[in-house]
Amino acid sequence: MAMKRVHAYFTGLVQGVGFRYTAIRIAMRAGVTGWTKNLHDGRVEIVAEGDEKVVERFLRELREYFNTYVRDVHLEWEEPTGEFAEFGVRF
Repeated sequence: MAMKRVHAYFTGLVQGVGFRYTAIRIAMRAGVTGWTKNLHDGRVEIVAEGDEKVVERFLRELREYFNTYVRDVHLEWEEPTGEFAEFGVRF
């Protein structure tokens, strides 16, 4: 398994629609660790780690679930740090 870390920024109508808590549910089901956070500019930021295919599936499921709300996603792939034990919300 190739572990990966992604830093993602979701743009669109992604705040106030349950985006972060849906991300937690999808991440927990998939076995992805990391966090999600609302940004002051209206975007949602996510840092997620896990098996590369699992992280890709997590991002795909999240984007499909919020298909009508997400306008764009910017991804930055990074080396994993293994610092997370679970997936949660940051404020």
